[in-house]
Amino acid sequence: MTADHEQHPLFMPLIFVGGLLFGFGLGFSHMAQPEVVLSFLQFEDFGLLFVMFGAAIVTGITFFGIKQLRTTAPLTGDIYTRRLKSLDKNVVIGGGIFGVGWGLSGICPGAAYASLGIGNYAILWGILGMFIGAYVQGFWRSTRAEQRSPAATAD
Repeated sequence: MTADHEQHPLFMPLIFVGGLLFGFGLGFSHMAQPEVVLSFLQFEDFGLLFVMFGAAIVTGITFFGIKQLRTTAPLTGDIYTRRLKSLDKNVVIGGGIFGVGWGLSGICPGAAYASLGIGNYAILWGILGMFIGAYVQGFWRSTRAEQRSPAATAD
């Protein structure tokens, strides 16, 4: 996506409304409550399974239907295509870290912000941990990129 696409007057308001709708859905379905999520992960409460199946069905219908109605995104003009990412060690390690974090805290990043909306201010510690983890990963990745760059080896 280029900077031109972000200049569309409805681009940011629609992202904001989409985020609000997503957060409301997480709060309404109780996915923003770590204790509910942890009881699901411990196979004690399967209510969230229905929430996830419902979301998967709506998403599947949307992805199938939108390609029948349009070939390009309305605000950006980008063509709808599948973006496949190969399964490499970064995907496996990142998914493992995400899964362990989700299992320990009972909340994923999107639901953590929605959890603030329902008054769970203790989740700020988890959000702080996410920011620290993202910073450490970015720092580590940029350090590795600098070590691999030709300019670094020429010095």
